[in-house]
Amino acid sequence: MKKINNNKMSNKININKIVINTFETDGHIQPELHSQFIEFLGSCIYDGIWVGEDSHIPNYHGIRKDVADALKELEPPVIRWPGGCYADTYHWRDGIGERSKRPVTYNENFGTFELDSNQFGTHEFMELCKYVGAKPWLNINLMNGSVAEMKEWMEYCNRKEKTTLALERKENGSEEPFHVEYWGIGNEMWAGGGNATPQSYAAEYRKYATAFPVFSKGQGKNPIQMKRIACGPDGNKKEERVEWTKQFFESMAEFRQPPLDGYDIHFYNWNLKDLTQQETDFLEAEWYEVINGCLELEEVIREQEKLVLDGISDYPESEGFFKTLKPQVDLIIGEWGNWHGASFAHHPALYQQCTMRDAVTSALTLDIFHRNCKAVKMACVAQTVNVLNSLILTDGDQCVRTPNYDVFQMYKVHRGGEALNFNTKVKPDKLFLFASVKKDVVSVNIVNTEWQKEQEVFLEFPEDCKYVGGQTLKGDSPQACNTFDDPDRVRAQEAEMPVETTDGFKIQIPAASVNVYQFQIVKG
Repeated sequence: MKKINNNKMSNKININKIVINTFETDGHIQPELHSQFIEFLGSCIYDGIWVGEDSHIPNYHGIRKDVADALKELEPPVIRWPGGCYADTYHWRDGIGERSKRPVTYNENFGTFELDSNQFGTHEFMELCKYVGAKPWLNINLMNGSVAEMKEWMEYCNRKEKTTLALERKENGSEEPFHVEYWGIGNEMWAGGGNATPQSYAAEYRKYATAFPVFSKGQGKNPIQMKRIACGPDGNKKEERVEWTKQFFESMAEFRQPPLDGYDIHFYNWNLKDLTQQETDFLEAEWYEVINGCLELEEVIREQEKLVLDGISDYPESEGFFKTLKPQVDLIIGEWGNWHGASFAHHPALYQQCTMRDAVTSALTLDIFHRNCKAVKMACVAQTVNVLNSLILTDGDQCVRTPNYDVFQMYKVHRGGEALNFNTKVKPDKLFLFASVKKDVVSVNIVNTEWQKEQEVFLEFPEDCKYVGGQTLKGDSPQACNTFDDPDRVRAQEAEMPVETTDGFKIQIPAASVNVYQFQIVKG
């Protein structure tokens, strides 16, 4: 076993020393923390994901091939659809059946203002999920839909028995049920979802959550257990988010409670000081404003975790012979990412280029989820293609993977791992760390938020470890991004090999970079 010499570097100034405790885990990292969100907004779906079977752009039954292949490589655990705000008025029957006979509607969602052909519907979404290996998350229409409409969609998706709805699904191309596990009951009910109060939403939630059908019979050894996901607060409003959660659970505590599995909070890292400033045009001060802005989410998570636990603890004990257990409610971040002000004026709506600044904040945000993996069980970046903090950009037959894509790819090593505790002596606010272990491989994230200055880091372990590989994501400038003319300007590269010392490993961390290093624990 390797001994740690705490005095070895005591005379040096500004030493970034990290001692990773491989014996002390701190929670299981659910793969669902790396999930995605797609919506009928701007060109996320049409052009971004769906081009149609007759398109000159290569496609799989209408789903564009380059995007589908990129997502298949990424293996997103869950994809949330159809919204978002779009779900607030979406009627699922508009998107099934023969495509030539589907109704043409009008999409007013967040400045999109375009005709909607409904060519991408339930079956097309399920085909995308199946191809890329993702579980589907469906958000129901709680604003101008109905309990009956929700229940019929669930029956259509999940019923194995040969009911009329199951036979209709078969006629439309899928004899086997879709086995949809995650169901969002409403979206942003505090705003465009209905400007509800916590009390009025709780009353609606009770009806919808109670009406869920049961699919536990005739489904084999592993019947589908549907999860009810409630609409949580606007995470960006410090006072409102506290009151929303308090009052929602106070309302839920009254009399008998319906099932509740997840609580969906939305948080955007707003960059709205100057709405004319393009997302690729920023100086050092503006770099740090956005970097620091994403860190608030950790406070939101810890605050909301306590509020939810307190709210559930106030549920009354059930009366009578048939006892109802208090629920285990998972925190979910259903939408997150950078939102730059210039995107409001872009067309298609909310189209946004992603630079190294977005990659760094995406890495920092994912590590917030990793650190808080005991509380947060699922999170969906907004959005996967062409909108806001996207991983992929398209324009006609062109397709490019943003630096955000590389961050998600690099961070896949943490899925299913155990978070590790560590002791640090680092410069405050500039160097951010996370570590996990899986099958005796320790993966260490080091994000350097310094604008132009590299940093030197010393890693130490209480066990013998050997370096087995790593990746670095950096640009030739903090504003660097991938364009259709230069699609690989920012790509993850093999990391510079750490220098092994008597105490551990010395690593040079480039400025404005995201880094993942892996070490194998050597068993004696």
